[in-house]
Amino acid sequence: MSEATNRERASILLVDDMEDNLLALEAVLGSLNEPLVRARSGEEAMRALLRQRFAVVLLDIGMPGMDGFETAAHIKRLDQTKDVPIIFLTGADSDEGYAFRGYATGAADYLTKPFDPWVLRAKVTVFLELHRKNRQLERLLAREEERFDELADQLRAIETGITSGDLRDAPELREQLSQLETLLRDMRGDRGA
Repeated sequence: MSEATNRERASILLVDDMEDNLLALEAVLGSLNEPLVRARSGEEAMRALLRQRFAVVLLDIGMPGMDGFETAAHIKRLDQTKDVPIIFLTGADSDEGYAFRGYATGAADYLTKPFDPWVLRAKVTVFLELHRKNRQLERLLAREEERFDELADQLRAIETGITSGDLRDAPELREQLSQLETLLRDMRGDRGA
């Protein structure tokens, strides 16, 4: 199986109230072969973010109702979504303070429209790779935690065997106990505990 088919799919959330802008984003990002999810408002974006995990959000600032800044503030407030990177997109005629406000709200990046398609695709690609690496680390950590739990269970079973008075196998049990204690200590050390 090739790396492209083996890798995890990473969804991209496109948030803009203008159909033409959404079509332009889809045209630029379609070649990345990742799921593109549309939202036409801040409220729609929040519902999408609560339904599924996204690698990155491309967020228009100037939307009626909940604008991009408010949407970003809501995204960053929720534990479930606070780590999703946001790239703000806004018109070139926007207020000069928008970039500062965007970064202050938690944006990872900021682009003005019309944007260079190659630059946008390159920035999104970086966030897709970061998302994949984070997911890979989460899976590795989960496997290590399972291994740690199994070793802790084995240690408890051995300790129970030793304290229950069944000392016929005590030298062997003490050796196993010593090995498990060393492994657990090493694993805790690797975690920074």
